[in-house]
Amino acid sequence: MRGHISAHAVCTAIRDDIVSGVLAPGSRLIEDILAARYGVSRVPVREALRTLQSEGFVTTRHHAGACVAELDEQEAADLLDIRALLEPLGAARAAARRSSAHLKVLRGLVRLGRERARHGHPADLRQLDSWFHETLAQATGSPSLTALLTQLRRKIEWMYVVEPPTRVADSWDEHGAVLDAIARGDAERARALMAAHIERSLPVYRLRRAAPVVREPKRAVNTARART
Repeated sequence: MRGHISAHAVCTAIRDDIVSGVLAPGSRLIEDILAARYGVSRVPVREALRTLQSEGFVTTRHHAGACVAELDEQEAADLLDIRALLEPLGAARAAARRSSAHLKVLRGLVRLGRERARHGHPADLRQLDSWFHETLAQATGSPSLTALLTQLRRKIEWMYVVEPPTRVADSWDEHGAVLDAIARGDAERARALMAAHIERSLPVYRLRRAAPVVREPKRAVNTARART
């Protein structure tokens, strides 16, 4: 069965474990262990690690090989700035290119979000918010932009804890306003509303603090050299 699991599926599984913290920043990613963990051969694991390295989730350290990348405050700040540029662009593109199926899903998500906000279900709201933005990315009609927006949201989720907002109902009203502009095909209004929504959401993002990374002890040969 191992050969039937694609590198893409393995990449998704490893990425999800990195984002959720199952694989901690700085921890080694050993191909044999990962292959056993996900029930695959080493080949898709190797391909997945290359993809994750290109995305910034994995890095390579001398003597340690592939490791989970460690959180960087400057990169984290940059991600929020990039989001402030790309999400409004995505909303504008969605206004021009969305399908009736996209609108149907988005309306359902906004309806559920407003309902959950009234009854106080924070866990449900986080998932609904993620689905809303993912559907919006798909509605851009651009595979490249969809991929960028999706990767960006995953990295933000990895680097930040999102605190429960004090204005949950207002946040979902903003989602609804963006959706109304997209449904009308008003790209510039969709862009402006999304930019304002992102600006108001910034206070709920709190940078995760990575646990100290335990470095491997120096090799015995180094110690021997130090004594000579």
